[in-house]
Amino acid sequence: MRMDGNIMSIWTALIDDSQLATGIEQEQHVPSEFRLYQNYPNPFNPETTISYDLKEPAHIQLKVYNVLGLEIATLVDESKQPGNYKVTVNARHLERSREMASGVYVYRLTTGKSEAVCKMVYLK
Repeated sequence: MRMDGNIMSIWTALIDDSQLATGIEQEQHVPSEFRLYQNYPNPFNPETTISYDLKEPAHIQLKVYNVLGLEIATLVDESKQPGNYKVTVNARHLERSREMASGVYVYRLTTGKSEAVCKMVYLK
């Protein structure tokens, strides 16, 4: 509505609501390569996040080892579709029978075709 002197004008807008956006559809991003990222935070206490990308479907294993090469935990052991993934690691739950010691640990991501390794530091 608009007043212009002594004249009042009223406008009406006709909107075709079939063309209105009612949400945002996220585009699925498929990674172009197999990749294991450095955990964050690093050093950590008690939690850290490990991220990885898969460019094709694969059965993966994500495992944690101590500096002697002994397996501490299996974080993931399953088939995954291409995509970006994150795993939250809690040091208090990693070692089955005893508390995890401060120190350097290695985490390894393997598929049938690829393998990647990174180091992480746990500080109490």
